Amino acid sequence: MKERAQKMMPASRLGRLVVGVLLVIGGILGFLPVVGFWMIPLGLIVLSVDFPFIRRRRRRLEVRLGRWWHKRQEEKAAKTARQAGSNSKQDPK
Repeated sequence: MKERAQKMMPASRLGRLVVGVLLVIGGILGFLPVVGFWMIPLGLIVLSVDFPFIRRRRRRLEVRLGRWWHKRQEEKAAKTARQAGSNSKQDPK
């Protein structure tokens, strides 16, 4: 996945800076047609390549989302296991 992202991003720092800033500005104008608020996080991700203070925040968010997702998957698995166990007790075939 990283290789694909590297192919899609400009190789020069100036190019990434321009693309990131344009995405953020386009996101701020998200109420207009074609552009949207989804452009703000995408612009910040592009900018995080070159700016350490944005990169730190992105990494913290990734860790939090990863922990939340893992916990959610465990809860789903436990719920499914409980339901499977209770269904087998109810069906005396």
